[in-house]
Amino acid sequence: MPLPSFPRVEGAAPGWAPRRIACDDATVEALTELRVAAAVAVLRKVAGPDPTAARAAVHQTPGPRWFGPETAIARVHGDASMFVGGIRALLLQSLHPRAMAAVAAHSGYRSDPWGRLQRTATFLAQTTFGPVDQAERAVATVRAVHQRVRGRTPDGEPYQASDPHLLAWVHLAEVDSFLLAHQRYGRRPLDPAGCDAYVAQTAEVGERLGARDLPRTLAGLRTALGAYRPELRGTAAARQAAEFLRHETPLPAVVRPFYGALWGAAVVLLPVWARAELELSMVPVPEGALVRAGGVAMTRAIRWALDAADPGQPPDAADAEPPPDADPGQPPG
Repeated sequence: MPLPSFPRVEGAAPGWAPRRIACDDATVEALTELRVAAAVAVLRKVAGPDPTAARAAVHQTPGPRWFGPETAIARVHGDASMFVGGIRALLLQSLHPRAMAAVAAHSGYRSDPWGRLQRTATFLAQTTFGPVDQAERAVATVRAVHQRVRGRTPDGEPYQASDPHLLAWVHLAEVDSFLLAHQRYGRRPLDPAGCDAYVAQTAEVGERLGARDLPRTLAGLRTALGAYRPELRGTAAARQAAEFLRHETPLPAVVRPFYGALWGAAVVLLPVWARAELELSMVPVPEGALVRAGGVAMTRAIRWALDAADPGQPPDAADAEPPPDADPGQPPG
């Protein structure tokens, strides 16, 4: 189950300019310090105790990449909307009983939620932004872990994390969630061609992890997700995971309201049937609009903070190699 990566935060969209506010030097300095402190606080949760070194190891290490800086996957995974998409992905993925049983038994999401977040974020960052050899090692590490994860659900059904069918479900749910959150809350939403490109690019990584025959278009993604619907249901383990994410995630009290805004934004993006299976409240239309507004405000705040911590480009950032037989495509502008 994925959570947001630590991105190279992209620059503002063409034509965008911040509102000018008259401030004295002391106010400017205080705001700058606040911004940097906020960026460090967020990145320490996502990238570990030394986020500067972690991000530099991905973004500033020279070498060809699978994906260039202007590809659709880089745009989506480099945006603050990933925080909303990651929560939605966790909730949606939990609805497959075998996938949820594997997570409950082997992931340690309760005992070490931040460690799990950092490992997942590092994988997403390395495969999206890192040099090819780093991305290949990340894939090999995850595949080796998957080979060891096996067991039975509470109903006695066997599961194995390396099962291509389960890998495909986890992949589809995360791609759908990241893309949907980006289109709703991202700085520069993709056009239809860019959405197809994103689905195709993420499929290259998913198939390297062991999934098979993943869709390459947005329409194909919708069809593939629909095919899993008969297998999905809200088990006790899935509802417990949702309860943990909503109420028990170890966060300081002062930031819980901000996390609550991200949570609400993610829940609103779930299908109605998924909310019902997880016993999450149905949000009335007027309240739904307020929740979406809160999601917009929070992603903008995170983006504002992270824009202060751009790790820069590697010396040969223009060099990008798609995986063999891949056609990542380029999203327009």
